[in-house]
Amino acid sequence: MTKLKTIAALTAATMLAGPFAHAEGHQVVDEIHFLIPGGAGGGWDGTARGTGQALTEAGLVGSATYENMSGGGGGKAIAHLIETGDPGMMMVNSTPIVIRSLQGVFPQSFRDLTPVAGTIGDYATLVVNTDSEIGSFQDLADRYAADTGSVTIGGGSVQGGMDHIVAALIMQNAGADPTDIRYIPYDTGGPAMAGLLSGEIQALSTGLSEAIELARQGEVRILCVTSTETVPAAEEVPTCDAAGAPGTDFVNWRGFFAAPGISDEQVTAYQDALAAMYDTDEWEEIRARNGWVEIFNPGDEFVTFLEAQEQQIGDLMRQLGFL
Repeated sequence: MTKLKTIAALTAATMLAGPFAHAEGHQVVDEIHFLIPGGAGGGWDGTARGTGQALTEAGLVGSATYENMSGGGGGKAIAHLIETGDPGMMMVNSTPIVIRSLQGVFPQSFRDLTPVAGTIGDYATLVVNTDSEIGSFQDLADRYAADTGSVTIGGGSVQGGMDHIVAALIMQNAGADPTDIRYIPYDTGGPAMAGLLSGEIQALSTGLSEAIELARQGEVRILCVTSTETVPAAEEVPTCDAAGAPGTDFVNWRGFFAAPGISDEQVTAYQDALAAMYDTDEWEEIRARNGWVEIFNPGDEFVTFLEAQEQQIGDLMRQLGFL
């Protein structure tokens, strides 16, 4: 990953005006308003607030505000960003912007926005309540094989959305029919986790960052993680590849988009602030706590990545019958 030095960020920022003018010290952007396309407690919410916290505590951004805007599978926030054209706003998003665009959930795609940068990766997991009789992924697979209808798996996305696709991919790699999953959709990760803890569902497909703290507190059990190698933040959790779903390898990127039509200088200021963030202790503390994988692909690199994922995800969705 390319790490840009703070001094380079400051050089770019000196040319900017308004909310992008740097102050004394190493501040790059005066303020950022983070737009979050879902409710509190989900992966988007955690990513935006964690990023904003790191940026402000490290002094790279003067202040950060947050706005949760659920609706339309994320489409409401996308439309709002396009309509307002606010250069002081950054919207967090992730793989679902690709999936839901392919499905036609909303008419826009990442091409209608200004891609700023991909910033982190978050492995997916299957999780159960600690009181569950399901003690391992193999237990879940055995139950599924014996009686598919007895296993309900929830997620913080719509039918055919990312959490559904991940669950289907894992079960397919375990030798089961992925189209038989009884999938229960929730609006975001927060309500989905609440559904698991209340017993509405037997298992939950979610991001590692959304489950790891509850696992540390003993409220949930993570059955496996969608990495082919042990994740340092959760060394005790087996990979799905080793647990009985060979070949499972999936990471959900998260990153930021700005309104269409903002200036190159404004985009550069955002990118410089994010790039400099990776070298700070404040970011490392937040990243390690959430188990995030560091990535940084700004601008054109981000667009190239998104186009490749659009092709990959589209092929997978057609294979699983979701398109």
